Amino acid sequence: MKVLFIGGTGTISEAVSKLSMEKDIDLYLFNRGNNNQFAPNKATIIKGNIRNQEEVKTQLKDHNFDVVVNWIAYKPEHIKNDLEIFRDKTEQYIFISSASAYQKPQSSYLIDESTPLANPYWEYSQNKIACENLLMAEYRRNGFPVTIVRPSHTYGYRSIPAALNSSKAPWSLIDRMRRRKKILVHGDGSSLWTMTHNTDFARAFLPLMGNIQAIGHAFQITSDESLNWNQIFKLIAKAAGVEIELLHVASEKIIQYDQSLRGTLLGDKAVSVVFDNSKIKRFAPDYKTLIPFAKGVKKSIDWFDNNREYQTVDEDWNKLIDKIIAENK
Repeated sequence: MKVLFIGGTGTISEAVSKLSMEKDIDLYLFNRGNNNQFAPNKATIIKGNIRNQEEVKTQLKDHNFDVVVNWIAYKPEHIKNDLEIFRDKTEQYIFISSASAYQKPQSSYLIDESTPLANPYWEYSQNKIACENLLMAEYRRNGFPVTIVRPSHTYGYRSIPAALNSSKAPWSLIDRMRRRKKILVHGDGSSLWTMTHNTDFARAFLPLMGNIQAIGHAFQITSDESLNWNQIFKLIAKAAGVEIELLHVASEKIIQYDQSLRGTLLGDKAVSVVFDNSKIKRFAPDYKTLIPFAKGVKKSIDWFDNNREYQTVDEDWNKLIDKIIAENK
């Protein structure tokens, strides 16, 4: 099977790329080459800018693919670009959407693929919904072979996943814990959440590739483990080898200090959810969660401890957390 990943070296896609090679898939990665130290050795790498339609058409003119997966499509214009490039070049196009697209405020804590898509809090999610709508309209009108996948808070060894951590320097949270500083938690910390290790995601994802029965369908792929945020932060601290003091502040109050957190909190991580993965398990019957969060986050912290050049700290983020804590004790 000849497969093209647009991206292929990010948090989620790195694990899928690696597993694809283990399954002897003929894998091509199309990206700008910024993180190809994380690409599998035997993958064929094509360097380019996927947003440059004419350049991409030239680079791929001699190729057709069984599957194309775009890991870095975020806006409708990205999808329109891909439709022009791949309409006659692939038997299946997989769009990576997001479980954050599901209805907020929610009508039920239990989420499956039939849950409505509506998120007034987060532009990121609104754009993912628009992408889904565009692709499904193209599927219905012209038979474009789309499959939609909705991950939720998927992490890997290069991640320290949390509701409140620096996006550009994830080690910041561990640094803060090891310096025995208070840790900020949104709400009372009791809302349920799901963390999914990228290797678990990969094992569920691969059976969708090249599967004609998956065309026209949407799938969510998450862990089956549900934890509340108090448990999550304490498991991170345990993996870091420290005990921590949590300070709880209402999400709405936190957002007053940083409006950019409105989407990721009210539109995602402050909402209590449990995911029903029955549908993906029908397509990937051997799928089950093998990496519980306690084990996965320990792997992440061990990797950072062994790769100290990645232990960067976001001091602006630290100052923000310090300010919120100081004013809400």
